[in-house]
Amino acid sequence: QVQLVESGGGLVQAGGSLRLSCAASGLTFSRYNMGWFRQAPGKEREFVAAIRWSGGRTYYGDSVKGRFTISRDNAKNVVYLQMNGLKPEDTAVYYCAAPSRPLGDWDLGARRYYYYWGQGTQVTVSS
Repeated sequence: QVQLVESGGGLVQAGGSLRLSCAASGLTFSRYNMGWFRQAPGKEREFVAAIRWSGGRTYYGDSVKGRFTISRDNAKNVVYLQMNGLKPEDTAVYYCAAPSRPLGDWDLGARRYYYYWGQGTQVTVSS
């Protein structure tokens, strides 16, 4: 079965950096577009970043552009989210996600595109 397991979350001061990892299994990772979403208390799940299966094209939510970088290592079946210049408003549970089908083109920023989700990892940014 498909499993997505996030790690790397924790407590960091404003202005600091953190790198999240998502280890995927049960799918041909190199053929899947991947995404990161986050959800803060009382708010809907928000698109953060996405990367195509080839790693050649990336997408970011407006609130994180210029600060976050998504990347992947297809040899390790891992997708990363490097978060720099963290702000208290970045505090949320961060989720890794994969679609139900490999390859293909669609709206990678839409929650509806994704089928598989990780358990989430908490990121807390203190001021």
